[in-house]
Amino acid sequence: MQRPDGRRLRGDASRRIVLAQAVDLASIEGLDQLTIGRVAQAAELSKSNVATLFGSRERLQLATVEAARERFVETVIEPARSLPRGLGRALALIDNWIAYSRDRVFPGGCFFADAAADFDAKPGEVRDAVAATLRDWNGYLGATLRHARDLGELPGLDDPEQLTFEFMALLDLANRNSLMGDTNEPYRRARAGIVARLRGAGADAAALAVFAAASDA
Repeated sequence: MQRPDGRRLRGDASRRIVLAQAVDLASIEGLDQLTIGRVAQAAELSKSNVATLFGSRERLQLATVEAARERFVETVIEPARSLPRGLGRALALIDNWIAYSRDRVFPGGCFFADAAADFDAKPGEVRDAVAATLRDWNGYLGATLRHARDLGELPGLDDPEQLTFEFMALLDLANRNSLMGDTNEPYRRARAGIVARLRGAGADAAALAVFAAASDA
């Protein structure tokens, strides 16, 4: 049996350490401000070591987006997948997203909200990677709401994509206002707006009551 390449293992470990620093740093200072030198400083490594791992600033930024995507999936999406498709999973996804922003899984709040603002008008691979992650998240929540409608759990829902758009607007604003105001009150307001829209779509009152009662303190 071939023995593992020690240099490769050490390189992979170093890469994970650097990316853990990079995603947190980018969430605070901005993905567009991320440089090999700044990350090397945060990770307490030499610039040459970080350059060897990633090759260029753009490669570092792309790897940072991927690492952030993995953390987002592990925090928001994977826990909800233990539930059956439908309203329960949709509520779990939204609840997980609120906790992800509120509990500062990234210290600067939602990594992708900040990265989108950095790169929305800057064409290139980094912008494409950020946009793809946001499309995947929107698409997954939209598909989950569509399943809930098809299962009869949201009988009044005629446009899952519109509802997804409205939920994303509420969540993004809650994230921004929480950061700017240093308060969790925006998450309560986002929950209230989401509950109102789901109630109008015919969602089960008991399920909505549990979601609405969750503490965001």
